[in-house]
Amino acid sequence: MQTLLWAAGGTGFTFCMTALGAAVVFFFKDRISGNIQRIFLGFAAGVMIAASVWSLLIPAIEEAKAAGQPGWIPAAGGFLLGIGFLMLLDYALPHLHPDAVEPEGPASPWKRTTLLVLAVTLHNIPEGIAVGLSFALAAQHNDAAMYTAALALAIGIGIQNFPEGAAISLPLRQEGLSRGRAFLYGALSGIVEPVFGILAVLVAGGIQPFMPWFLSFAAGAMMYVVVEELIPEAHLGEHSNIGTLGVMGGFVVMMILDVALG
Repeated sequence: MQTLLWAAGGTGFTFCMTALGAAVVFFFKDRISGNIQRIFLGFAAGVMIAASVWSLLIPAIEEAKAAGQPGWIPAAGGFLLGIGFLMLLDYALPHLHPDAVEPEGPASPWKRTTLLVLAVTLHNIPEGIAVGLSFALAAQHNDAAMYTAALALAIGIGIQNFPEGAAISLPLRQEGLSRGRAFLYGALSGIVEPVFGILAVLVAGGIQPFMPWFLSFAAGAMMYVVVEELIPEAHLGEHSNIGTLGVMGGFVVMMILDVALG
């Protein structure tokens, strides 16, 4: 129960940061400038790359070695399974990315606003899983350092969720929704993080020997989002170096959080 409370608190924080980002719709009449948008997207990508390495893959390898297993097997296997999971969701669920003309996935009669929300919601799933698993790992070892590392991951994910919330609420406003509804839908796109974070704790607690696979699974799912969506969108336009600097900045911030607190 204590682990569930930690996971609920960590993913609740990331959800609140998404809602806080969505609230910028009340202060901006138009969308954020292209350069700022690229910095935000790049920053989110950098945070997720660093989190995948320091908070997920390295602990997965260490856990496997401690159990007497080759570290690379669950790290690579779980990583590939996470990629496959996100690819399956991408193909199975219709969704529309901001600035895109045509939706992805199967044909659907859903409105553009619904498809926009689904696109961000899909990307929030692996973030919730990652935070939940980090707290589950800390609980298994009853290690204070691991708890602070899980907290660092939640803080990093929460920071990059702020621009994600804005990135969905502002396009929804441009689609004709009222500011209140744009904020509500933008905030609710992050509700999957507490849901999947708590589910991850429940599953990991029942199958502890597979924790290295679960951790690398979350890493693969997050890296799929980074490579498929965030980095390409961060490099749209003429000045791609702005997005690159955003990636580097996000990576450094998450690395510092994990190393300093973990």
